[in-house]
Amino acid sequence: MQYRALGKTGINVSAVVYGGIVSTDEVQADSDRHVEWAISQGINYFDVAPTYGDAQLKLGNSLIPYRDKIYLACKTEARTAKEARVLFEESRRLLHTDYFDNYQMHALSKMSDVETAFGPGGIMEMMAELKEKGLIRHIGITAHSEEVALEAIRRFDFDTVLFPFNWMMHMKHGMGARLLVAAKEKGMGVLSMKSFVERRWDSDAERYASRYPKSWCKPIDVEEADFALAAMKYALSLGVDTLVPPGNFESFSFNVEHIEECLAHPYSEQDEALLREKLAVFAGKEFFDPALGKSIH
Repeated sequence: MQYRALGKTGINVSAVVYGGIVSTDEVQADSDRHVEWAISQGINYFDVAPTYGDAQLKLGNSLIPYRDKIYLACKTEARTAKEARVLFEESRRLLHTDYFDNYQMHALSKMSDVETAFGPGGIMEMMAELKEKGLIRHIGITAHSEEVALEAIRRFDFDTVLFPFNWMMHMKHGMGARLLVAAKEKGMGVLSMKSFVERRWDSDAERYASRYPKSWCKPIDVEEADFALAAMKYALSLGVDTLVPPGNFESFSFNVEHIEECLAHPYSEQDEALLREKLAVFAGKEFFDPALGKSIH
């Protein structure tokens, strides 16, 4: 496993992240097995959120033997300090930790989210306080709206940003291009989600009949290896620091098992041609509408 500097955080993060949804709705033994395998492969960064079903409970139990060996990131969709404190303490309890290596404002999607977060009684007051106390080592954001993310990082020097750097949406709309430049200028760590997404689900029926029901968007099928590798390489070619695969073990393990190949053999003209072909097929099935600033899932 290769490790890459996560911006100016001082964290050298594995080139693939364990997303907590991999543990969601698993029996505890399977979550334990997934985490043990991830650790054996060199994964050192684990990311979870209260909104991921029972992921905090399952992942928290699985990580007990490894907490001092890994970086643990958590999130909150709360925008006020009062609401966020309750969720923060619950996350610490379920994840069996005294502190978080990274704590992120989650799923920023509207400008009103930013106004509330930075206003009187907003979550930024709590985050600053907890960082001073050492309960939070770094502060980040996650977003699907580029405009909202840009406004948030204009107001505060966040340490990290987690954003969809998806091959289709970047090729077709340039989604994330301005954010990536701004984040790099500020020395932020850049985590890429949805790099491994093919398209949105056509319906809930398609999703729940598939082998990937925990994924909010349709992942690239791991059996389409050339397509999957091209999508991973595309995100890496943009300059992201690490990849966060969809929330199923098949996608996660594929990313882990092939990340060295992607780094050793970067994005090529052949990969570009393949993705251009896929773009023509899937362009009408986007997972995100930039005009709306809203994720379809």
